[in-house]
Amino acid sequence: MTTTPDLAPSGVLRASINLGNAVLTNGSADDPAGITVDIAQELGRRLGVPVELVLWDAARKSVDAVRDGAADVCFLAVDPVRAEELAFSSPYVLIEGAYAVRDASPLRSASEVDRDGIRIGVKTGSAYDLHLTREITSAEIVRGSDGVDVFEQEGLDVAAGVAQPIEAYVAANPGLRVLDGAFMQIPQAVAISRRHDDGTIAWVGSVVDELIESGWVGEALARHGHDPALAAPAEGH
Repeated sequence: MTTTPDLAPSGVLRASINLGNAVLTNGSADDPAGITVDIAQELGRRLGVPVELVLWDAARKSVDAVRDGAADVCFLAVDPVRAEELAFSSPYVLIEGAYAVRDASPLRSASEVDRDGIRIGVKTGSAYDLHLTREITSAEIVRGSDGVDVFEQEGLDVAAGVAQPIEAYVAANPGLRVLDGAFMQIPQAVAISRRHDDGTIAWVGSVVDELIESGWVGEALARHGHDPALAAPAEGH
């Protein structure tokens, strides 16, 4: 399939990078790294254009940047609300959502959290905020700049987040534990605006599919210190 310059009409591929997901991006604002940066550079290489990284501290800001035309491509958890405005590739990484509680909590598993009187801290606009907003029927969702921050600041019962950062937070803070089981699987994909033509959308999807099928994604994860088993299987496998 031929390249599609419509993806980078300015001649520069502006890639919206969320620094708030440690699985996808590490390093610092001055020197970002991670699989999302690598995918952005690979897309730019195939298009034959330079890449500009547009950095954010939350996924919802990446969504806004692509929606408002401030970026050309972003890297997000697939969600039906976001899919109203964005076209997603196949998922290239599968991560999980996990809950943390204090040792004294009577809760033992993720399946026990949705009950009256339980307050869950989440990061505003995150994939797990969108998911829990749809799924939670009895517990209360409390939003803030980060799930663990609002959990601490407001003395909540549960902190929600991506499994790896939640596990690291618990390890660094005695008196906490991770509940058994995941509350969701979080498929991560490349997304562009639905304003693009079908050819551009298909081209992005085909590149991501190739990166998954070739093992490139697993190798990139390992290169940045993550378990290559987080790589999503190729579609149909």
